[in-house]
Formats: sequence, structure tokens, C-alpha cells
Amino acid sequence: MSKERGVTLRAQWLGQLLRDLREQKGFTLKDAGEYLQRTGATVSRFETGVYPIRRVDTAALLDLYGVEDPKHRDMLLQLAGELWQTGWWESYADDAWSSTIDLAWLEDRAVSLRLFAGMVVPGLLQTREYALALFSATSPDMSAHRLTRGVDLRQERQQILHRDTPPQITAVIDEAALRRTVGSNDVMAGQLRHLRQMMDLPQVEINVLPFELGAHASPEGSFALIGLAAPFSDIAHSECPGGAIYLERTGVDRLVRVYDQLRGTSLDAEKSAAFLAALEKDLS
Repeated sequence: MSKERGVTLRAQWLGQLLRDLREQKGFTLKDAGEYLQRTGATVSRFETGVYPIRRVDTAALLDLYGVEDPKHRDMLLQLAGELWQTGWWESYADDAWSSTIDLAWLEDRAVSLRLFAGMVVPGLLQTREYALALFSATSPDMSAHRLTRGVDLRQERQQILHRDTPPQITAVIDEAALRRTVGSNDVMAGQLRHLRQMMDLPQVEINVLPFELGAHASPEGSFALIGLAAPFSDIAHSECPGGAIYLERTGVDRLVRVYDQLRGTSLDAEKSAAFLAALEKDLS
């Protein structure tokens, strides 16, 4: 069933960058609108992401704001082009929340991903069987088509792990996520085996946060830190039943400190692999 997409993260992101440039130069919305032969209200909609700005209008505003640095201009113009381009993730737009589409877009751009999983295995490291069982439990009323499409999207997101220049992934996984049986013992054993196989990839590191360490730095739940190439700043992503939350700047800085604490108290790679192997053996 099709649904309205709404405002996308990338449109909001570019809009905020253009707003910052306008305000730094002291231009009003009316000034920018008159330069584009539009209204100030239209420029406002560009800046809030309500209406994605086109590349030609972005180029005109960069001229008005005096942005001459080639790298800066190219970065903003590339982002403007991406507002209207159709990436692989767009084929799922009718079957997934817009926040999930935004996440797939960010992951595709990422140079690093730092993940903390408190309750379930991170989506990028899930087997198909685990994802199917998880979706079935969290959305029991979902149609078979939507269920399959949701799992397909999660599987396709994982292709970033196998591209020529994959992002560096470090994942801290709480023991609770590893001991909770999702689907069946066989499904869970397969998931644990998959995690150990993923640890053989040079771009993937997994650290287990065991119960014996007691309270930890993120009792509120899971989150992801998405590292992007310069000049973009890192973004933090967190999900809850009410939807997804994206944080920048100070919010990211706080979560970086939390992540470093979690990783610093977790088991190293060798001990984590042994921990996963022991849990898998218990399920066989």
C-alpha cells in the first residue's frame, strides 16, 4: 500500500546548509526569493525541506551567497542532485517508512558506522531468517508482501559491507541481544554463526558487552554513529516505537563519549568470538 513520503532527511539537510549560508551573508528570505524570481515563502520551503530544491536553484543561491570554493560548491550541488535522483532504496518507498529510506541513503554514504545494539542484533549484521522472525514479532499485522519487502530492504542495505570500499563497522552488542531467542534455536544459532563469520571481514569488528559487567553507559537503548566524508559532520541515529531520531553536533559528541565507554568495557575481538561460539554451542 502506497503512502506519502513526507519530508526527507537529505532535503532538510541541504536546506539547513543553505539557510546557514543565507544568514551568514545577511540576506532575508525575500532577498533570496527575488534573486530566484520566486517568493520568500518558496525559499523558506526549500530551507525546511518541505519542497526539495533543484540543482539549478541551488547553483543560483550559491552565486548569490558568494560560495566560490569548488569543493564546497560541488558538495552542495551533488547533494541537490541526490534530492531528485532515484537510488536503489527508492524502490522500497511504498513499503518502508521514510526514516528507513533516509537511513539506507546515509549508510550508502558512510565511511564508518559505530553501532550499539542493546536488544537485537544490528540490522546490517542480521541473517534473513533472523530479520524475518524479528519483523513477524514486531509487526504481526503486516501483510506477507510488506514483510518480505522489509526483509529484502534490510538485506540489500547489507551490500555496503561487500562493495570495493566498504565502511569500517564496529559493533558493540549487549549480551541481552545475543541471548534472546528470535525465531527458534536454529535461527538464533545461525545468527550467532553469521556474526562470527562477519568478524572475519577486515572492515568489521564486533565486541560483546557481557552481563557480568553490570550497568553500562547506554541503559536507554541502541544507537548508531554514522561517519561521513568531509565536509559533512557525523550523524547519530536512534530508533524507538515512535520513529527515528537523528542528531548532529552536540548530540553526536555526547553519544561518541557513550560509545567509547561501551566499547572500552566490552570484550575484545578474540574473547567476543569465543563468547559467540559458546552461545551457539549451547543452542545446538
